[in-house]
Amino acid sequence: MSKATPLNAVHRAAGARMVDFGGWDMPVNYGSQIDEHHAVRRDAGMFDVSHMRPVDLEGAGARDFLRYALANNVDKLKEPGKALYSCLLRPDGGILDDLIVYYLREDFFRPVVNAATADKDIAWLRRLAGERTPTLKVTPRDDFAMIAVQGPTARQKVWQALPGTEAASRALRPFTAAQAGDYFVARTGYTGEDGFEIMMPASEAVPAWNALAAAGVRPCGLGARDTLRLEAGMNLYGQDMDETVSPLDAGLGWTVDLASPRDFVGKPALLEQPATRQLTGLVLLDAGGVLRAHQKVATARGDGEITSGTFSPTLAKSIALARLPLGVAPGDVVQVAVRDKSLAARVVKPPFARNGKALVS
Repeated sequence: MSKATPLNAVHRAAGARMVDFGGWDMPVNYGSQIDEHHAVRRDAGMFDVSHMRPVDLEGAGARDFLRYALANNVDKLKEPGKALYSCLLRPDGGILDDLIVYYLREDFFRPVVNAATADKDIAWLRRLAGERTPTLKVTPRDDFAMIAVQGPTARQKVWQALPGTEAASRALRPFTAAQAGDYFVARTGYTGEDGFEIMMPASEAVPAWNALAAAGVRPCGLGARDTLRLEAGMNLYGQDMDETVSPLDAGLGWTVDLASPRDFVGKPALLEQPATRQLTGLVLLDAGGVLRAHQKVATARGDGEITSGTFSPTLAKSIALARLPLGVAPGDVVQVAVRDKSLAARVVKPPFARNGKALVS
């Protein structure tokens, strides 16, 4: 049976179409998925992301532990509240998960991991901690709910609906967070728009959601979240990357610190095996189809494959992320196998859209 977030009854009362997602009963949409998408690009929308799992890491040696556990370097986190995006790797360089980690104190960091991989990630972190830092406490925060409010008016509407958050969050820069009473407010997101991701006690989720809705924030489901993140050029775990894929082949080389002398899980494997593929964007040129995951892509340098594809509401065109051979460059035209047809697509550099604007044509 799927797990339910604290907002499950609210979604069902609103008539949301529900599906199993990573073992959770989650809303796909509440009506028009395209209208939900546009609400985030043009105004403000909110998502129940309570299926994500914050994990508190507390104790002496927390920073040293994360220096080894993560591919990105937590030494970049120097001020409380600063966040870092990183991959959690296997020893062979495959991606166990991608996550955001917040620095709260020298002995207190808070990673937030994906729903479908949460149990695996937590077990992995506990095992590493047992081997390297036995005094480190690894505590999943199952008592939290999370709401993401995204869009050009998102922050103003959060302050209107949840006025106790304004003083602590008004000065936040992107990829920073602050405690605001019972709320942990982070200026982060998965849509390519400004806004907040807000952690709170589970008991406060329904009142917060209802207050945000009353302030004009539109409820949005997983469908709009997926088209928004794809337009923003953001990877989805399980589609654009997984345990069989190196971050160097997943367009995530910028999140891997190979330059510093520190060791980390997967570093020797990455040094031995440089990137063999690249993650690029595609825009469909021919009519008569939609780009979808697993479609084959023929290029002048060999074949590749689409990892995520959809119709872009912002561009009004079909777009995709694709893993292609090295040497394929923006502007190149490739052929995509769409059912029984071969359709032309142009290679572009993601993102496709951010901050309310289309970035490619």
